Amino acid sequence: MSQDDTDKTANDDIQALVAQSDSGARAPKGWPGKLLWSMALAWALFQLWYASPLPFIFDFGVINDSKARAVHLAFAIFLAYTAYPALKSSPRFRVPWHDWLFALAGAFSAGYLVLFEDQLATRSGAPITADIVVAVAGMLLLLEATRRALGPPLMVVAAVFLTYTFAGPYMPDVIAHKGASLSKAMSHQWLTTEGVFGVALGVSTSFVFLFVLFGALLEKAGAGNYFTQVSFSLLGHMRGGPAKAAVVSSGLSGLISGSSIANVVTTGTFTIPLMKRVGFPSYKAGAVEVAASTNGQLTPPIMGAAAFLMVEYVGISYIEVVQHAILPALISYIALIYIVHLEALKAGMEGLPKLLDERSLVHKLTTWCGIVLGVCLLSLGLYYGFGWTKAHLGNASYWLMAAGVLLAYILLLRHSAGYPDLEMDDPNAEVLTLPRTGPTVKSGLYFLLPVFVLVWCLTVERFSPGLSAFWATVFMIVVVLTHKPMKAMFRSGSSAFAEGIRAGCNDLLDGLVTGSRNMIGIGVATAAAGIVVGTVTLTGIGLVMTEFVEFISAGNIMLMLLFTAVISLILGMGLPTTANYIVVSTLMAPVIVTLGAQQGLIVPLIAVHLFVFYFGILADDTPPVGLAAFAAAAIAQSDPIRTGIQGFTYDIRTAVLPFMFIFNTELLLIGIESIPHLMITIFTAVTAMLIFAAATQGYWLVKSRWYETLLLILIAFTLFRPGFWWDEIYPPVEIKPAQQIEQLAANVAPGDALMLQAEGMNIDGDMVSQLVRLPLGDGETGAEKLSNAGLTLDITDEQVTVELVGFGSAAQDAGLDFDWQILGIQQEAERPDKQWMILPALMLLAGLAMLQLRRRREQTLI
Repeated sequence: MSQDDTDKTANDDIQALVAQSDSGARAPKGWPGKLLWSMALAWALFQLWYASPLPFIFDFGVINDSKARAVHLAFAIFLAYTAYPALKSSPRFRVPWHDWLFALAGAFSAGYLVLFEDQLATRSGAPITADIVVAVAGMLLLLEATRRALGPPLMVVAAVFLTYTFAGPYMPDVIAHKGASLSKAMSHQWLTTEGVFGVALGVSTSFVFLFVLFGALLEKAGAGNYFTQVSFSLLGHMRGGPAKAAVVSSGLSGLISGSSIANVVTTGTFTIPLMKRVGFPSYKAGAVEVAASTNGQLTPPIMGAAAFLMVEYVGISYIEVVQHAILPALISYIALIYIVHLEALKAGMEGLPKLLDERSLVHKLTTWCGIVLGVCLLSLGLYYGFGWTKAHLGNASYWLMAAGVLLAYILLLRHSAGYPDLEMDDPNAEVLTLPRTGPTVKSGLYFLLPVFVLVWCLTVERFSPGLSAFWATVFMIVVVLTHKPMKAMFRSGSSAFAEGIRAGCNDLLDGLVTGSRNMIGIGVATAAAGIVVGTVTLTGIGLVMTEFVEFISAGNIMLMLLFTAVISLILGMGLPTTANYIVVSTLMAPVIVTLGAQQGLIVPLIAVHLFVFYFGILADDTPPVGLAAFAAAAIAQSDPIRTGIQGFTYDIRTAVLPFMFIFNTELLLIGIESIPHLMITIFTAVTAMLIFAAATQGYWLVKSRWYETLLLILIAFTLFRPGFWWDEIYPPVEIKPAQQIEQLAANVAPGDALMLQAEGMNIDGDMVSQLVRLPLGDGETGAEKLSNAGLTLDITDEQVTVELVGFGSAAQDAGLDFDWQILGIQQEAERPDKQWMILPALMLLAGLAMLQLRRRREQTLI
């Protein structure tokens, strides 16, 4: 077999892997293929209609959330059975009759909630036989659709939880419950919004589909190629340049794709051969791409479906999720670039040859700084200018903003037409000419406008994620339809306009269909994961998990976090990130918060959810079944297990971050009090991550000795958690007598919280002692503030007892209950800033640098 035939076979295998995992491997011919294509298109159009304000403007086709979820799942199940073969031996180019039957039955079972909505409302909690039959059929068909689209693991997990619902009385005492009848379980799981049609499927319906569609249209327009070429034009000539460009382009592709595998294939087909050309071994080239691509889901503003679930589960806005996630994501990518640089140094690699007349890196960076400064000034002008127009023109100002964006699009498109369209060079060719930086960047600047619209709507207008994605997608539709014909017209006149219009229409339809097919797995995954959530709410296992985890971790929060991380990694080997996040966060997040409080550590809920999110993503490259590693190994022609192991070693830096921000929430930008504080936090976080990366590579300025590696880890830990050592020197808190609670509450500013050490009996009849964070509101006296927080106390010289806790109050949400005792009030102690610990860490680093520099000079002389 010739090399071309071998490459073609390998490429076919890679595309088959992507299709099987993301969009379905079946491509039927004839009318079945057209029907499958039409259903995917109809799903995309339905989601656009549901997300748009048009139903309310025309008072037609208004769909409530419950109906939308049912229709969303009906499309997902129908397409799962028609797009995904049942077995490897099943036909790929036709749909068997039984799959049509299953598809229609599954769609009907989901649509049953819409078709018989009025009748179901009249018998809520008292289902008839037909309801139960449809629910059972729907559950079984959903489990099989999940197996087809995502493999057995998620189906098995959902089936285990479903079995637990019925087998409660036969379980060990620690997890036993009274069980549920078939009627009660099926009604709860299928006919209410507590199970399958719960929050997770609602997020998939409202938010996730539009972001996936937005990414598919961006990719169809050519943005993925543009980001890759820009990365190579900037970094390709540097030492290990192709690998650095792979990291940057994969991070940018995270804006487009929420799938690690698709990200690997999109950028890796080009970057992996180039990395091999400059000296990277096959398995390391694949591992770099895997590490970069799996981290793409960490990168704001688009962070995959799980980020939108956090909005619902944690109860904060999406912009707050982005704010908390931005610093860990950036330092993770900076560290990966540094790891690549160290690999290149160790192997003595060079970059790709650059053009002789290409400008220097300093000149490029100067130009880029000017561009960034100009964009910042333009953004400030737009922000304040648009604010002024809103004050004077009201809602009409949005039309002015839309006109401004369209004008900017036309001007950028006109400017881009002066440069040739970017085409991906053959990475296996003998000679590769790096693209020129200036023309490459200018050829696709208009691709940044839809991202600008998305970020503007999310951050400035504070629209919901769904509405923000809708307007960004609408603008992306305009771009896909017009950028080719308008470029052709600017270049060749009106003669090429009609051909460009046809190409734009084809791209739009293909993008809509691709977006829908990419959503099949996410749709059934969120529905199947809803079974887990429904089981937790029906059986009360969430309350039992606290005792169970406390038992196996002996109450140690570090062991508990390790246990959670291992669960996420194991489940994530077979579950997609979204389903993994739903399962683990539902079971473990409340446990970590509760047990942390019992040990005097207040862990913000967002920190726990990001912890689970990070380890769910890391599972994509965890051997032996990390699919992203298999895709990269297929491109690199390397061993997938070795590629996955190497990729995981590169990702150790990402695995460390969640443990750090649990104990130092400043890394999530929580508790930042000033601009200097922010700058110090960013500096120490970046420095710590680079030092840790050097430690894991065993190489900094020269090859590190074992004790130098240990010192680098110590320095990195100190910079990540300066409070750890400082707390040993200066106690961080002091305990005030409980009788002073009213005086201390009077000094608390509205919106701040009082930290109470409380003790009482929990719902299981066990005595517990824990730290409680009680937010306080307005009030002239401390007693009024406590009362407004829902807390009524009986204060005597001997003790302080909770007399009453208001229903739905801040005190109830904090975990306080009737007859609990307030043992003391925890306040921050007056002490020097913990950031002083940074200085000895940096001095130790400087000493270590002097040792390695002297050794490097000695090696050079030899």
